[in-house]
Amino acid sequence: MAYTGLIKCAILVLALVARANAIHIYLDWDVTLDSTIKPVSMDQPVITINGKFPGPLINATTNDFVHVNVFNNMDEPLLFTWNGIQQRLNSWQDGVSGTNCPILPGTNWTYVFQTKDQIGSFFYFPSINFHKAAGGFGAIRVINRNVIAVPFPAPEAEFDLLIGDWYSYDSYKTIRSQMDTSETAYHIYPDIMLMNGKGPLDNAMSKDYESFTVTQGKTYRLRISNVGNAVSFNFRIQNHQMVLVETEGSYTNQITLDSLDVHVGQSYSVLVTANQDEADYYMVASPKLLNNSDFSSLVGIGVLHYSNSVSTVGGPLPEGPDPFDVDFSMNQARSIRWNLTAGAARPNPQGSFNVSNVTLSQTFVLESTVAQIHNLPRYVVNNVSYDTVTTPLKLADHFVNGSGVYQLDTFPVKSVNPDAAYGVSVVTGIHKGWIEIVFKNNLAALDSWHFDGFGFFVVGFGSGDWTTESRSTYNLYNPVVRSTVQVYPGAWTAVYAFLDNPGMWNLRSQLLKHWYLGQELYVRVFDADPDPAKERPPPDNLLLCGIFSDSPPAPAPGPWTGEW
Repeated sequence: MAYTGLIKCAILVLALVARANAIHIYLDWDVTLDSTIKPVSMDQPVITINGKFPGPLINATTNDFVHVNVFNNMDEPLLFTWNGIQQRLNSWQDGVSGTNCPILPGTNWTYVFQTKDQIGSFFYFPSINFHKAAGGFGAIRVINRNVIAVPFPAPEAEFDLLIGDWYSYDSYKTIRSQMDTSETAYHIYPDIMLMNGKGPLDNAMSKDYESFTVTQGKTYRLRISNVGNAVSFNFRIQNHQMVLVETEGSYTNQITLDSLDVHVGQSYSVLVTANQDEADYYMVASPKLLNNSDFSSLVGIGVLHYSNSVSTVGGPLPEGPDPFDVDFSMNQARSIRWNLTAGAARPNPQGSFNVSNVTLSQTFVLESTVAQIHNLPRYVVNNVSYDTVTTPLKLADHFVNGSGVYQLDTFPVKSVNPDAAYGVSVVTGIHKGWIEIVFKNNLAALDSWHFDGFGFFVVGFGSGDWTTESRSTYNLYNPVVRSTVQVYPGAWTAVYAFLDNPGMWNLRSQLLKHWYLGQELYVRVFDADPDPAKERPPPDNLLLCGIFSDSPPAPAPGPWTGEW
């Protein structure tokens, strides 16, 4: 008993120290539509934050509190979501349609969230109204506390590299308005690749290109994110190898790569040593599953510039893997493993948390395809296309137990409905249970899926159909933990997650058209214990909308003060 008491005291002391070391970061964001930015030589509105595209870096440390006061100076309602930030016990701050009322034009609202028990590379972006196609995204770094060792030497410097496909030929509003046509919904691709908001080198449409300056002999950390709408890419640097060290908050086993596939919504950290002759070298991001000759403007090109270089970059681009070689990509994905001995946000090694002997409480099998519903093109999951309602699910859940907004567990989690239909898809996630989610992709496109509120263990990839026998192929020893995972065409991906984070959590495709046209659902993880330590109450600045617009419910519980 005395030993147990000492352990509890030690945990309490660590918690108090962590809280004492956390700081509050205050940010004011002026969000506008700017037609003068012109990342390519076309007149189109771009979402800027404080006049910047991409938006400003959020630079935090584990357990910090981030206050983002968003002034919506656009002409449409707006929300931001924080891709990979788990919002521990606080889905009120998640910033998607199922958790938050939108910030109306001409108004402001302040997000307050904590980078609780996290480190790593992430990004934010606007989550509703197809806004992501117009920009508004930016990088998030969460660095280790000083007491936690980083499993590699400190680099000379760090660079954020936000790479993504872009619709250069029209306004996001025009493209959004055409989503009721099969041609746009299913077939039209973005047509250019941007690096940090800049077009490809030597492309006639580009106003500028991205360039990083390095010193010979020094090592640099590149935090690479795919902030695009539709296209996975392969990233490489001419004559340079990369050492993979981190992905979305997990330190990985360090592997040396000539190139790296990055799928929509994913983030990685790689180390690059400037060990070549003083010169300039191409940085390339080429699309997957597309003919690079036919889609040459979707080949993003930047420059790694040595500080004493007197020559300009030239010659052919460095060759990457065959863009149609799924086996290469899947094998590389399997090779990305969790570093079991490194600490991350906590002093104990990552490997202290593993899935080698877990008992599954639930299995979801989610099959993605397309369907016509009421003669409109839609993306569906198990033949259900999510129908976005005007009242956030979290709001309805808190005040009226979902009544009149959604019906819990009508979505089929392990079967496919015979007929495609709309639905407000909300399913139960068993609190503190282990869930297995199998994503099956019947689409021709490379898909990727994201789970707000959690990191999941990526235990398996496979071609063809998934069966229970497929579990024999799982890696249960050191699967990497991340929040976004790719699903190859005609294939499946399996993940495990421990549902210890109560809230209403979005599970979605990261491909913008897929998400916008219905490829999502919500997982309600409920803990009946009203203790605020289990889930945060609504914030004091809670926005009301939908069925609560005209007749607000009784006052919500007291505001969160920023203390745990």
